[in-house]
Amino acid sequence: MDLTEVFMLWYWELDVGHECAPLWPLHCDVRAIEKVTGTDLFIGHALHDREATIIHHFAFSNDPQQFKYPHFASGFAISQALLKKLAYRLDHGDHPGIDFSIDPSHELALYILDNGKGPELTHASQLCLRNQPLCASYPLEFHACGDPVAKESMYFAVKTCTKYHKDRIPVVKHTWAKYVFHIGFYSDSEDTSIPTIDLGVPNTDHGHCGKTMAILKHIALIAPSIPDIRWVVIADDDTILSVARLQQLLSCFQSSKSFATGERYGYNVQRSSQGYNYITGGGGMVFSIAAVLQITTSSYCKCPSDSTPDDMFLGICLARLGIPVTHSPLFHQARPLDYAPEYLDPQLPVSFHKHWMIDPVKVYSKWFSEADQEMEADYLAQKHVEL
Repeated sequence: MDLTEVFMLWYWELDVGHECAPLWPLHCDVRAIEKVTGTDLFIGHALHDREATIIHHFAFSNDPQQFKYPHFASGFAISQALLKKLAYRLDHGDHPGIDFSIDPSHELALYILDNGKGPELTHASQLCLRNQPLCASYPLEFHACGDPVAKESMYFAVKTCTKYHKDRIPVVKHTWAKYVFHIGFYSDSEDTSIPTIDLGVPNTDHGHCGKTMAILKHIALIAPSIPDIRWVVIADDDTILSVARLQQLLSCFQSSKSFATGERYGYNVQRSSQGYNYITGGGGMVFSIAAVLQITTSSYCKCPSDSTPDDMFLGICLARLGIPVTHSPLFHQARPLDYAPEYLDPQLPVSFHKHWMIDPVKVYSKWFSEADQEMEADYLAQKHVEL
């Protein structure tokens, strides 16, 4: 038997740990290896949706649990035989038939399944969700790269409009906004009870490019008067997030460089060289102040219309400026129930999005409240020492 025939492509994300246990139990049994030769194999820790979800294009809406896809952060494997077939399909123009790339793990599994002509995912429990005995791999929990960035260095811009002043803004103020130092509520009308900032851009039913660019320009204008600002966070009025987790995450990046992060989506990246990545807005978009200044002074970043999708147009703008979109899986465009529980289990999420059919205060309390309270206690203790 030619052992080169059982070559398998193994994939791990950068935050995956590895142990000395066999990468796959079949490697320990020569007779089992012989069975692998020439076989189309796709192996990973299997996840499945509990209900049809927008992040997976509502696939298998009649029975979403029938379809399995890999937990990317645990690693996955593709046999050489299958890899060759996938390469042949791609070389001959058989690209995934989707415009929006949202969850590559689900989309890859769909492409491999190929309407039943390809293999389903084979579950491998040794590709673990957490470190435990006999794991071949497991995701590492996020750890800050240094001291959390100062809360004074972050400016939060909340996009809202008149009709949400009474229901969404109180939720923001009751939850994560309690822990911020700089915040602006940007609306299409002035409301001194909040208070809001009206930049003179009318509200649109969708897109909001005009409003978002006006917000960035306003922040660039006031930045010299608030010299501590290093980071700008743009959130929707139904974004649910942790300030403390953001402080920890941003310790891994330099604010002096043009930088943008959030949950990265792709538009037409599978089928065209004109495709591009962008940060999906609902989970929150984070920019270094250097990036904000570059965006707001560039002729490449003028909205075609007020209703152009702001997050997508910012993706085009960033691409034109050569500013990379740095993906973080800790941001989430959807609600917790829109994700497989096993996907969220090993994470320390930064954000979720939407109030629809959930209690946003309960979501905040479950996922973020403790982290924010602990960070605030440390902050107040440090201030007391300084006094």
